[in-house]
Amino acid sequence: MRDSRRMPDAGLRLLLCTAPSEVAPDLARALLQAKLIGCANLVPAVRSLYWWDGEIQDDAEVLLLMECTEARADEAVAALAAAHPYDVPKILVIEPNAVNGPYLDWLRAVAPPR
Repeated sequence: MRDSRRMPDAGLRLLLCTAPSEVAPDLARALLQAKLIGCANLVPAVRSLYWWDGEIQDDAEVLLLMECTEARADEAVAALAAAHPYDVPKILVIEPNAVNGPYLDWLRAVAPPR
């Protein structure tokens, strides 16, 4: 088992996505059931202001924070984009500088690479 020392590119990817509150839990569950992610945190009461159709929009959303392995990141992004109700969903993939070793071991066990 890994120790908890910091390590460069440990193989975890953090997915960030905003979605309507009524849809966010379903998006998270779909990726969990497909074993594309190991965890999803839903942060409520996010207020998003952005340009769309030539106007500034002001919407209440949920921020989804999801972890997956590097090997499953492209598949997770594709599944999230396909299930998302927005024409252009915000989906960001972030490569952390460090990951707790035992957490990475757990993630690889619950959402294993193919």
